[in-house]
This record gives sequence, C-alpha cells and structure tokens, in this order.
Amino acid sequence: MGVAAEMDASAPWIDHPIAFIDVETTGRDPQNDRIIELGIVIGRGGVLQDPPFNWLIHPGRPIPPESSAIHGITDADVEGKPSFAEVAGEIVGALRSAIPAAYNASFDRAFVLAELERAGVRPSDPPPAMRREVDWIDPLTFAREVYKSEESRALGDMAARLGISLENAHRAKDDAAAALQVLYALARDPRVPRPYGSLIQEQRRLSRQQNEARKLWRRPS
Repeated sequence: MGVAAEMDASAPWIDHPIAFIDVETTGRDPQNDRIIELGIVIGRGGVLQDPPFNWLIHPGRPIPPESSAIHGITDADVEGKPSFAEVAGEIVGALRSAIPAAYNASFDRAFVLAELERAGVRPSDPPPAMRREVDWIDPLTFAREVYKSEESRALGDMAARLGISLENAHRAKDDAAAALQVLYALARDPRVPRPYGSLIQEQRRLSRQQNEARKLWRRPS
C-alpha cells in the first residue's frame, strides 16, 4: 500500500530513483493560491543524478508582500515567465519513473496536484507523483522521530544539524536538493527502514502517531 507499482517494494528505496519536489507559492491554500516556482532534484543511490530542474512560473495574479518576504520572489521576477499550464508537460516528464518525495510533503503534493488539475493535465500513464494512491516520501516524518528531542525539525535547521549546505533557503531547487541530502543522511539511522515498502508503511505509522500527538497538544485543558 502506498508504493509505486513499477518499483520493487522489497528493494532498498535508496537504490530507486527519487524525484524530490519543492514549490514556492503565493500563499498556503492550494485551491486559491498558486505555484510561482517549482524545483525537482533526482537522486539515486545516495547521490544527485542530474542537474536540477527549476521553473519560475507566472501565477496570473500579484504575489502578496508577505509571501515575497519568505522566498524573495517578486512580481518582477515572474514577469514574462510561463504559466503553470505552459510548463506542465515538462514537469510531468521530469517526474516520470521516480518515487515522489518532498519535505513536509502534504504541502507540496497538494499544490502540484491542484495545479495539474487546473491545467487539465491527465496523461494516460501518469507518473507516480500524480497517482493519489502513491505516497510521497517525507523525510520530515522521520526527522520528527529520529530528532524528537530537538526543538525544530524545519528543513533549514535539519540541514545545519547534519552539515548540509543550504545557501538559498526557500528557493525551490535549493530546498529540494537540501531535502534530498537530509533524507539520505537519515537513511543511516537504523530506525529508517531500507526496503521501499517498509519505509512507506513506517512513514504511515509515524504520521498517524504524530498527528494524534498534535491533536493532544492542541486540546484545551
């Protein structure tokens, strides 16, 4: 359950191609906000396979100042850039035949799927990232378990903790590359399963456990 059918679930996930995805957006609502930058980094065997993909995208609306304050992308930066629909085919191609992954994956996945739906992209043979039955690998879930005693498991803090360079935080391809390296660093911990299928099942278990814990934290006393 949750694995890409074309990948051997019993094989080490680190040996499979992994497409690490990161998006920068106009806000936090995938139904009303838009992607303005998307980066994809492909890894396999613990190393980066190819130069990263990166697209600046015109969202068709002004970028709010509070969003620009986070990622530094302004209306001037996306002036004349293609819409998401115009680069959707390239994005789908980059994701083909790879396990999808993202740091805090629910955010990036919701935006990518919403944009593809709006663009009317429905390939007859969709890549794993587009199939709703395929789970995205999320190293944040494992960071919360392995580094549960630490105050923060944000990507920038995890990268610094593990000695991973992240010079341009909150830019898509840089965040994607750092997150890929965080995942590979976490793979050295025995609490992170090696078989692909086992990794996804353990991620599901930890995610449920962490969601329940957050509900308890938020419950009024």
